[in-house]
Amino acid sequence: HLIFFLFFFFQLAGVAFLAAGLWAWSEKGVLSDLTKVTGLHGLDPVVLVLLVGIVMFTLGFAGCVGALRENICLLKFFCGAIVFIFLLELAVAVMAFLFQDWVRDRVKEFFENNIKSYRDDIDLQNIIDSLQRINHCCGAQGPEDWDFNIYFNCNSESKSREKCGVPFSCCIPDPAQKVVNTQCGYDIRKKSKNQWEDQIFVKGCIHALEAWLPRNIYIVAGVFIAISLLQIFGIFLARSLISDIEAVKASNAF
Repeated sequence: HLIFFLFFFFQLAGVAFLAAGLWAWSEKGVLSDLTKVTGLHGLDPVVLVLLVGIVMFTLGFAGCVGALRENICLLKFFCGAIVFIFLLELAVAVMAFLFQDWVRDRVKEFFENNIKSYRDDIDLQNIIDSLQRINHCCGAQGPEDWDFNIYFNCNSESKSREKCGVPFSCCIPDPAQKVVNTQCGYDIRKKSKNQWEDQIFVKGCIHALEAWLPRNIYIVAGVFIAISLLQIFGIFLARSLISDIEAVKASNAF
């Protein structure tokens, strides 16, 4: 019963992620125009939600049917998939530790690509704004990275009002203001750099995240261990059920 509820939880979580992803896409009009999926050069967060939903639903479905029908092939598929995901997570963690400079370069490249698409997708925009606001940072390496975006670029021929500015999430919040001033970053990069510190965050988000990780290493490690234990527990239950089914089939054969 316990293993069935675990499989059912996977399936329900997968359905929830899929529903949330499809709803977000319908709100953005993607379902009526699928070309919008390829039109975004940065990350569409909804794609990640959908991928997680598909994986969890597939694993949950395979587990549930395998447990109900005593299908060893489906249970082995579930087991193998969880082992693969666990090893992939472990490999990523080890690679990130051993090749920190390479990872830093890829994160920088990833962040810059998403800065370019900042105005193209509302979900991506909200994630970047949240990242900058929470971590008190601006851009990948600094505020000048916003030149990668056509609307904020200082040298472009664009007549955008945001030209040579930064998003409002880069601005140092004023405790006296109860309403967010979304125009606080306008024209800020036209001023001399020594004036920036009074109005916007000048630290890049990559440096901010590098400083955040050591301070919260126990939280990160705890989350990783909790996820790993859940995966190991799922593998153990699936393997136990496979052994029980094989033992029953072997006894019936005699």
